[in-house]
Amino acid sequence: MTTTLITGANKGLGFETARRLVAAGHTVYVGSRDPERGRRAAAELGARALVIDVTDDASVAAAAKTVEADGGLDVLINNAGVEGRGEGNSIVGAADTTADTLRELFETNVFGVVRVTHAFLPLLRRSAAPVVVNVSSGLASLTAMSDPDSPAHFYPGIAYPASKTTVNMITVQYAKAFPDIRINAVEPGFTATDLNGNTGVQTVEQGAEIIVRMARVGQDGPTGGYFAAEGPLPW
Repeated sequence: MTTTLITGANKGLGFETARRLVAAGHTVYVGSRDPERGRRAAAELGARALVIDVTDDASVAAAAKTVEADGGLDVLINNAGVEGRGEGNSIVGAADTTADTLRELFETNVFGVVRVTHAFLPLLRRSAAPVVVNVSSGLASLTAMSDPDSPAHFYPGIAYPASKTTVNMITVQYAKAFPDIRINAVEPGFTATDLNGNTGVQTVEQGAEIIVRMARVGQDGPTGGYFAAEGPLPW
């Protein structure tokens, strides 16, 4: 039996990913900051609720102890993330971006990924087939963001793309450090979720496709890569 933890899984892409992996036979922990929302989601999915706030050291440590006591972990999906839009759901542009703008997003999107990965690494390293999936974004691609022919080029914000580009670098470095773990970054696509005020152009079912695929990758599968549903993406 494969045991999987998904952070930020009480709604959106995390919830749909949990649904698909439960259907595939995984024992899934639905990670959620809010205990009640997590319990409701887990009950609906036939999963296990796990309280975990990726921005809080004590919360993450307690979650790791719970999972260890229950038997361990095979797959970690770092899904929890924020975009940090301004008033009227507007993207904070370069002129209005401050250090605090970045700090707020990095606390969840970057430090949260490191905090959770660090805490669960001992459990993953005991697994026979460990996997880590870091949910990134197409906006993380320096190639796409600097290409005038790419739709990503016209995204005006700094904080969110910078945080996800950092996630990509974290992915590469962890993959080199732990060659026995399949560690990849994925781009779900512009999916309609609360993250973007439901402005996305595809469904959570479509967005979860690459997350689920990489969560189920075998030990002969890729590692240290950056993938969308269509295939590898340029850094």
